[in-house]
Amino acid sequence: MTKILLDTNAYSSFMSGNKLVYDYLIEAQEIYISTIMIGELFAGFHGGNKYKKNKDELKLFLSKEDIKIINVTIETSQIFGELKSELSKNGTMIPLNDIWIAAHAIETGSKLITFDVHFKKINGLRIWEELK
Repeated sequence: MTKILLDTNAYSSFMSGNKLVYDYLIEAQEIYISTIMIGELFAGFHGGNKYKKNKDELKLFLSKEDIKIINVTIETSQIFGELKSELSKNGTMIPLNDIWIAAHAIETGSKLITFDVHFKKINGLRIWEELK
């Protein structure tokens, strides 16, 4: 079973017509979206000049029956704590929101669809093959 979790930049890239992300969405049996990622999107929407259009497109995307929105749970928080501690000990910190997103990917057993190479610093995180 193919499970994926979209990172913020993967969603944005998909909305801009990226065929690689589209192909992963089509082939996935389960598609997870983190509430952390949704927050990042809204922050970006507020910074742009197409707030209503972007909000409406996101609402439509999230309404698809294949999309599962996941909230932060105690398990997510535990994984986040472990990841943040390990990254800190290794001197390889990444943005905090990305640690939360990685925790969601690990919690759900999903492959993370992202264009951010810093995710490679996280042990045990499954990342799509397209990330160079």
